[in-house]
Amino acid sequence: MQCYIRIVSEVNEISQRDLRTRSKEIMDAVESGHRFTVTRDGRGIAELVPLRGRRTFVPVAEFVALGRGLTTTDPDRLRADIDSMGDQLADDPYAR
Repeated sequence: MQCYIRIVSEVNEISQRDLRTRSKEIMDAVESGHRFTVTRDGRGIAELVPLRGRRTFVPVAEFVALGRGLTTTDPDRLRADIDSMGDQLADDPYAR
């Protein structure tokens, strides 16, 4: 049986047998950013995709800078607005 990798758009299609026999090569490719669709009997059964990159945290100074220039909210007015919306949503759909 012949092993193959067929390129379909930007996703490589590989057979289940290819995955078993060439796992190191395929995993190295996934690690470098390639995506694979694993097939069995010619139809896709799984996708191998790289994990998202590590999350990075925003430095405190940058986070504080994001908030500069935003308007402040009056807590009493916000509470009143929420309360008035609550009256609109007080209708119980199951009471009909």
